[in-house]
Amino acid sequence: MNYFAYRTAAERYAMARPYFHPLVMEKVAAHWLKRIPFARALDVGCGTGMSTRALLLIADQAIGTDISPEMLAQTEQSPRIQFVQAPAEKLPFASHRFDLITSCMAFHWFDQPRFLREAARLLKKGAPLLIYGHGFAGAMQGNPDFAEWNNQIYLQHYPNPPRQSVSVSQQRLQQTGWLHETEVFSHTIPMSLEQLVRYLLTQSNVIVRVEQGSQTAEAVYDWLRDSLRPFFRQPFEQMQFRGHIWYCRVP
Repeated sequence: MNYFAYRTAAERYAMARPYFHPLVMEKVAAHWLKRIPFARALDVGCGTGMSTRALLLIADQAIGTDISPEMLAQTEQSPRIQFVQAPAEKLPFASHRFDLITSCMAFHWFDQPRFLREAARLLKKGAPLLIYGHGFAGAMQGNPDFAEWNNQIYLQHYPNPPRQSVSVSQQRLQQTGWLHETEVFSHTIPMSLEQLVRYLLTQSNVIVRVEQGSQTAEAVYDWLRDSLRPFFRQPFEQMQFRGHIWYCRVP
């Protein structure tokens, strides 16, 4: 199932996902300083285009691809960005075209061996592949009761749908000939009650319930708002996020 092939889910996603991507681009620039700027970058599984837009911090031109036309409909146009509808495993570009390929929070939805072969085909010799993710840690700074609510109540109501592991498989990379380095990071994002509720409405475990019709978005919104209100002792609380970056290349 493509959990993001719904206009309503795409609209919520575009409105409420945190724009953390520049933080990752800063780390990438430090890691690959001598390569900056990349001439032409490809962002696979771009969703609503936030990750593609962030690429302009380190690349002259960027192309974003996604299988979902509903997600692509929410992208913002730019003279330095092009968006193309295509599956990650069969991309409509000539071989050895790109100086960088990225995938943000999408790799776990792909047929990973096929995508890795496709990335190797598209990259110029020695050019890198960046796979990174960022997710809610289910915690609020200074309030351990929130983590208990997240684990014992929220995730019981809305369990994660089936998918592959978020983490890249070291064994799979090695089997397909990729060298790699990894980096993990964590940070906090200040969120109001409204922002947190709308962010949770973009998660796939909520999307699968709402877009398949077992609950309305309005009902989930009301339940989340009522459940979360007691945790907000001030207008904004620091919500904890964590991420991972895999710097990959074919020798």
